[in-house]
Amino acid sequence: MKVYRVGGSVRDELLGRPIADRDYVVVGATPEAMIARGYRPIGRDFPVFLHPDTREEYALARTERKRGRGHRGFVFHAAPDVTLEEDLARRDLTINAMARDAGGALIDPYGGAADLERRILRHVGAAFVEDPLRVLRVARFAARLGFAVAPETAALMRSISESGELETLAPERVWQELARALMEAQPSAFFLLLRRCGALAQLLPEVDAQFAPHAGGAARRMLRALDAAARAQRPLAVRYAVVAGNLAPENIARGARLAEGLSARLRAPAECRDLAVLAARHRGKLERTRELDAAGLLDLLLATDALRRPGRLDGLLEVCAAFASGRGSRAGTGYAPAERLHAALERVRGVEAGALARQVAPAELPRRLRALRLKALRDGLAPKRRRQK
Repeated sequence: MKVYRVGGSVRDELLGRPIADRDYVVVGATPEAMIARGYRPIGRDFPVFLHPDTREEYALARTERKRGRGHRGFVFHAAPDVTLEEDLARRDLTINAMARDAGGALIDPYGGAADLERRILRHVGAAFVEDPLRVLRVARFAARLGFAVAPETAALMRSISESGELETLAPERVWQELARALMEAQPSAFFLLLRRCGALAQLLPEVDAQFAPHAGGAARRMLRALDAAARAQRPLAVRYAVVAGNLAPENIARGARLAEGLSARLRAPAECRDLAVLAARHRGKLERTRELDAAGLLDLLLATDALRRPGRLDGLLEVCAAFASGRGSRAGTGYAPAERLHAALERVRGVEAGALARQVAPAELPRRLRALRLKALRDGLAPKRRRQK
């Protein structure tokens, strides 16, 4: 029984990046032998065990054979005679097919270390085409590392796209890879690579449509804003809203419908969906805050539910700031629309609705409350008179 540390931790160690998780492969063991040593089985499809002390994952060395369509259409074979090289051969990229033995020696049968030096994403073997999920994974690694894709690997990615296998991916898996890619350092690379291999049109056709000539550069503006949001370390909901809230910037109603439809198909979390729909509906007004009078400001605050959920307004303003940064504007803490809206929100929230409700009839409350809020906004917007000496 021999234990090897494998995969991402070895890659990140060679890159000098922080190591989040450590995975191990065990060669020469059986499930019974692992259980006898105190390991707890957790794998459903193949034998994976948790270490009794560290709780890290240890998988028995295995091979796989394609049986059906999709990324789940495999038969796995785990046995004591499966070698480490055979186990590594089933992995997607050479940079993920390296191992360290118990003494720390690097085992690199497929040239992963050399590809790290060259900054190349290259598939391990011909079996790469058997798993359509690898198209998304390679694009995600491009967004994370900024590496180029080997021409032969790019060709295989296109062949997967043309095979129809991408249709077998469950929406949850597409969302999972998309969400991870959005949180990488350069998420624009994810979309650009998917478009080059023909996968974007199949998986995210609403996003792919932004690259069309008639879209007027919508994709370019979105990708710049997305990378700006990444540089600013914005949360997932903001980055998703940059993408899904920009699907039809010239048509507010259509953009909101597209954001709803895409989010429903991907089964995106409610926070991501809601922010994307609000961005589609209100980003134009948010960016033109300086042009709004008191009534326009109040209507915008009410439409975005800012009085009850001010954090949602902050998210929308971060989306707008990302687009401003993508255009080359300095949209940091001094982003002008944010300052104006936050000031307006503070004045509107200063109007005591509860006290007013005790003074007027219920039927009169909405009109009187709006009138007081508008007065508070007008007083705040009015230029201060200079005191005469």
